[in-house]
Amino acid sequence: MGTISLILNAKDITLNKSLTKAILVGSFIIMTALGAYVRIPIPFSPVPITLQTFFVILCGAMLGRKLGSLAQASYVGLGVLGMPIFQGYGAGFLHLAGPTGGYLVGFIAASFVVGAIVDRKRDSANLSYILFAMSMGILVIFACGITWLAVGYRAGFTKAVSMGFIPFIPGTAAKLITAAWIYSKIKSRKIFS
Repeated sequence: MGTISLILNAKDITLNKSLTKAILVGSFIIMTALGAYVRIPIPFSPVPITLQTFFVILCGAMLGRKLGSLAQASYVGLGVLGMPIFQGYGAGFLHLAGPTGGYLVGFIAASFVVGAIVDRKRDSANLSYILFAMSMGILVIFACGITWLAVGYRAGFTKAVSMGFIPFIPGTAAKLITAAWIYSKIKSRKIFS
C-alpha cells in the first residue's frame, strides 16, 4: 500500500509541476498581450512604445529558455492566427510583416537568450547578473527590430536606429531595471525552474 501511495504522490507532483508550468506560460502570453495594449504612438516612427518588452524579458528570466521562448512563440503564433493581441489590437500574418514584425520575432529570441543566461546561474544570480541577462535580451529585440526596419522597409541603418531604437532608450532602461528588480525579489521561490 505504501509503494502505491508513493507512486500516486509522485504523479501528483509531476502533474502539479506541469500544471504550474502551463499556467505560467499562459500567464506570460496574456501579460505580453496586455503589454501590447499599453501603446504610446511616436509621431516619427512606425513603432509605438509598449510594455511588451518588460514582459518578454521577465518571461525569459522566470520561465527559462525553453518555456520562455515557448510562451513568446505562442503569443506571436496566436496573433498571426487572428487573435487581436498585437499592438493596436492588430492580428494576422500581415501584422507580422509590418514594421513591428522584427520586434515580434525578437521577442521569441530574446526570451530564449535571457532564459539561457539566467539558467546558468539561476540560484546564485545577483541583481547585476540579472540586469546583464535582460540587457542581452533587449539587445536581441532591438537588433531584430532595427534589421527588419532597415532591410524590410529599406529605411537604411541610420534611419532605422533613429526610428526603432533611440526613442525607446529611456523607457527601455526603466523597464529593464524594474523587471530585474522584480525577478531578483521572487527568484528564490523556485516555482520557475
